[in-house]
Amino acid sequence: MGSIWEIDFYSRPVLDSNNKKLWEVLVCESPLTIDTELDSLFKYSEYCSSTQVNSAWLKAALESAIEQAGTTPVKFRFFRTPMNNMITKACQELGIPAQPSRRTFALNQWLQRRNKEVYPQEQGYQASSNPSVRVQISDPQRLPDALIGQKWIVTSLTASDLAQMSQWDISFGEAFPLALSNLTLDTIVPGIIIYSPRAIPLAGWMSGLEIAAIKVDTRTIPTRLVLETGASDSWLLANITNPQTLQTAQEFEQAKQNANQVHFLAVQSSPESEVFAGFWLLQEINLP
Repeated sequence: MGSIWEIDFYSRPVLDSNNKKLWEVLVCESPLTIDTELDSLFKYSEYCSSTQVNSAWLKAALESAIEQAGTTPVKFRFFRTPMNNMITKACQELGIPAQPSRRTFALNQWLQRRNKEVYPQEQGYQASSNPSVRVQISDPQRLPDALIGQKWIVTSLTASDLAQMSQWDISFGEAFPLALSNLTLDTIVPGIIIYSPRAIPLAGWMSGLEIAAIKVDTRTIPTRLVLETGASDSWLLANITNPQTLQTAQEFEQAKQNANQVHFLAVQSSPESEVFAGFWLLQEINLP
């Protein structure tokens, strides 16, 4: 599999000489494995005048990034849906697919760092406390009937266990370095395992969804276990009606909070299986 890049193209809290918001493109490589060295990830940034904001400028900036990296990504991920048309057009003209995704963990951390350390040092900086991304999650869709799991359980692993993930037998999945989430090796990380006799087809289908997070949705009756994907999509994994199961689900959410919202989703054919049809390390993040 080739590299995947995360991209953001948006205004920053900095005014230019004409008192207009300065724009910026940020591009960084997605860490796809648990043992990726964060310092080795490619990064590229370039400011853009508000009068130049269009897909042609963005395409040229991405071409510069590709030239600097010496490699071409197989896909771009972006979380900022208001920029969908412009980003998609620029990437299409490069012949590279762009996909809405909340799996922009490295980009999110980089943006947070720049908001604290870079933009305040720029002339024309104006602090802003208003979030620029408000995600409206769609109502959960039903899983295809052929892919509904027979059973799901809540479990947990330590961060130390997860650090060995590259040695496991996994058909489909993705991870990121635990250092990206500031977890210590003794942190307990909760997860959901789905058991299905069609584990491989289920995991293969999930691998194309840009899996973001698992959430327990208590706003409805009954409470729902939901898989969030893409920029704003969601899928119903289970309705929770049993009081004991509800308590287990609530404990899962509490464990997520204790682990900086890091958790995992696994797919196996049965509890006796020693291999994973799918395994994704996840983190629920607040987009900037």
